[in-house]
Amino acid sequence: MAEDKMKAILVEGGQMQPGSYPMPIRCPNDILVEVKAAGVNRADTLQRQGKYPPPQGASPLLGLEVAGIVAEAGSKVSQWQKGDKVFGLLPGGGYAQYACMHQNMAMPIPEELNFTEAAALPEVFLTAYQALVWLAKVQKGERVLIHAGASGVGTAAIQIAREMEAEVLVTASAEKHPICLELGARHAIDYKKGSFKDEVYRLTDGEGVDVIIDFVAAPYFQDNLSALRKDGRLVMLALLGGVKLPEANLLPILQKRLSIMGSTLRSRSPEYQARLTRELADFMLPRLRDGRIRPVIDKVYPWEKVNEAHAYMEENKSKGKIILSVE
Repeated sequence: MAEDKMKAILVEGGQMQPGSYPMPIRCPNDILVEVKAAGVNRADTLQRQGKYPPPQGASPLLGLEVAGIVAEAGSKVSQWQKGDKVFGLLPGGGYAQYACMHQNMAMPIPEELNFTEAAALPEVFLTAYQALVWLAKVQKGERVLIHAGASGVGTAAIQIAREMEAEVLVTASAEKHPICLELGARHAIDYKKGSFKDEVYRLTDGEGVDVIIDFVAAPYFQDNLSALRKDGRLVMLALLGGVKLPEANLLPILQKRLSIMGSTLRSRSPEYQARLTRELADFMLPRLRDGRIRPVIDKVYPWEKVNEAHAYMEENKSKGKIILSVE
């Protein structure tokens, strides 16, 4: 392509606005994607605030997931050609007209989905699949508690755990319970009404759960340990409630042989992310085609209203994904 500039969302003083930015530098194994839609993620809001810098070598532009059309294929690209419709994860640069994506990170958009729906999938389903399958190693018949069940990752995790034939419990505010139950949760707990631990005990006849997927961290840590049964696994994916514990009783870790894991996806190696993408694609694409799995979208904003999209995410009101349309 002859153009050396494109439109992109630029950050200045914590605010975002459309502007002109250099076209991405293409590598032999990359595809250049004409972006049609981009997902909004917590990492974007943190990066905008200067709290989550992009990995070394990544685009400084916001945006970790896109859907669009292949505009160019690098000299070593064998999987894609110009005109293919793809979606996938990026290390950065998604809030733009064009973004570079490694060929191994792209997935084909099923005919049943549009660009907006496809853009709602990569970050949340890769994160949820990594947590449930690779880290927690959830087994058929196990009980899984998913905190923030109506969030983007939460709605993805409910569907994946359901497809794995696990029994799903979630925490969410009462108005978000219907979407969680519709997606396959067996029980929904209102975290605003006392300790979720007590409800977990009641709903499981005092047995607890095998796996917990947590985003809250410090305020939930002790109750998470209590709610897990023997050989339980706690996977921590975010620290939204804080990082410091005033005190903690660690005895349950030994008594119940608990495993505690933490993970982020953006900092993983390209090889790790590519393997995860391939495995998720094998699991998810057939289920997207027949409707067993679906994207959950709360709101779609034109990308010129990106500040409104971020403000809505930071209000914690969303049920599912927030998407920017880059048409």
